Amino acid sequence: MSQINIAIFGIGNVGSTLIKQIADYNKKSKTQNLNVFCIANSTLALFQENATEGWSANFESQAYPYSLDDVYAFAKKIRGQSRSKEFNDFNTDAEPPSPPRRGAGGEVFLAVDVTASPEFVENYIPLIENGFHIVTANKIANTLSFEFYQELRVALELNNKKFLYETNVGAGLPIIETIKNLHNSGEEIHKIRGVFSGSLSYLFNTFSVEEKSFSEILLEADALGLTEPDAREDLSGKDVARKLLILGREVGLTKEFTDVKVQSLVPKELNGQTTLPQFRESVKTLDAIFAENKSKLGADEVLRHVGELDLKTQKLEVKLVQESKTTALGQTQGADAVFEIYTESYGDQPLVIQGAGAGKAVTARGVLGDILKVAQSVN
Repeated sequence: MSQINIAIFGIGNVGSTLIKQIADYNKKSKTQNLNVFCIANSTLALFQENATEGWSANFESQAYPYSLDDVYAFAKKIRGQSRSKEFNDFNTDAEPPSPPRRGAGGEVFLAVDVTASPEFVENYIPLIENGFHIVTANKIANTLSFEFYQELRVALELNNKKFLYETNVGAGLPIIETIKNLHNSGEEIHKIRGVFSGSLSYLFNTFSVEEKSFSEILLEADALGLTEPDAREDLSGKDVARKLLILGREVGLTKEFTDVKVQSLVPKELNGQTTLPQFRESVKTLDAIFAENKSKLGADEVLRHVGELDLKTQKLEVKLVQESKTTALGQTQGADAVFEIYTESYGDQPLVIQGAGAGKAVTARGVLGDILKVAQSVN
């Protein structure tokens, strides 16, 4: 049975769900073991081979402050054990093989980033240089300066490492993979348009058809865990802008985050120096604004928050629009995300990908899918 050695950084909703999914996978798989040897948050780490079983209690009692050097040291220990076993089992008359050089083959090590930390992204290149492939749900690395975007990919190539990030856009939906395949096959992509945010999808799907105030629906979504703890993160449009930029860079654009035109849905008086408690106390301020938007809808129209990338004009835009109920975007329900991909071959009828656009289970499953893709590509 082959073994993939994994360090997981981030133990929030997605991270803890991923750990459970890996444990379940290992129980069913007869050909491959996903050995989680490090589980870490921003300050503490648990180092233990096959650490998924009972990890939460073990983390509470055994985790300690760490640095990346501790991760590298434990990985080296695993490599040494593997070489020792190979030496004893197969070649008792020879010296054990030397450790694989950085970026070379040998034991497979993966760093999985399920944080939302800008700071942790600074560890990607050191991890790569120390023999780790990277799988991430964190969008930050792919939306920093284009200079860093290129630097990261140079490091991956020099060290022969993989970097997968399917969940950066669309949670568990195969958006990035589809866009990459179309682009790499020479397909001319004209436009990508969609409802990128599961949170905003829920808000406007509900608001467009129910006789409730926007603030009432927003508070319901918050109680259901569909929005960020500070809903202004969703309403600002910045998260959608990051996703749009990632897709733009996948098809060859050299744009920066500041090049994305974003319509914020947060009134200026509720942003800036306003605290979260103050925002929640004043949330009814939003009602008149969105009631006016709703009053302008035609009989066959709904409100949708969309991201749009036009390859002909190279414009990236995030905005609130009036959408016909007959379109794919107009027919979304619940917290679904939907993406329309217009290409030369598909003509006026876009390729449509639709499904759950948020949620810890689908996001964790997408991360696990990326882990298994790396494992398949290096074995």
